[in-house]
Amino acid sequence: MENVNTGTREKILDPSLWMLVLSNIVSIVLAITQHWPMGQILWVYWGQSVVIGIVNVFRMLNLKEFSTKNFTSNGRAVPETDAAKKSTAAFFAVHYGFFHFVYAVFLWQELPLSSLPTYELMLLLMMIFGFMGSHGFSYRYNLQNDFKDQKPNLGTIMFYPYLRIIPMHLTIIFGSMLNTGGAVFLFMLLKTFADAGMHIVEHHLFRRKSL
Repeated sequence: MENVNTGTREKILDPSLWMLVLSNIVSIVLAITQHWPMGQILWVYWGQSVVIGIVNVFRMLNLKEFSTKNFTSNGRAVPETDAAKKSTAAFFAVHYGFFHFVYAVFLWQELPLSSLPTYELMLLLMMIFGFMGSHGFSYRYNLQNDFKDQKPNLGTIMFYPYLRIIPMHLTIIFGSMLNTGGAVFLFMLLKTFADAGMHIVEHHLFRRKSL
């Protein structure tokens, strides 16, 4: 029981978790006070999603040891080699990047960034850089403990971000339907809880005995 309580306390007091929550809170405050339309908010979350993918590329490239059990490419087992690790990271970057290019095209139709005043564009970029800082800090802060007791599966690490950003994808699909201030606030609040929950699940999985 003591170990369970200690583990729960560590998760709650995790500074990387609260950095992520803070980034979300700042985005909520800005969106409400600046009366941002939903399209502008979704651009911020699109940027965060891109950041998650970039961090995962670094995560894969920095793996010292890894497993490729049940991981195949073109019908062949992927070898546990440095070259395979690099090619997997490159494939993920292209595949993940293409999906986000499609999302960017969709969002551009809703709200072209070129239509924003310079001040609004700078605020939007500031929020994306804020998420970049929180996810970058999380990666560095948890680096020593993630995968410490396991040999992670390269294929699982490659596919994990797609699960990590499911809440974000859902917000992009359904978020544009929300227009009222109260609905936007509720949407962003739920997204914050989803972000925090997925962060906890992510590092719980990364610290299990096996992955």
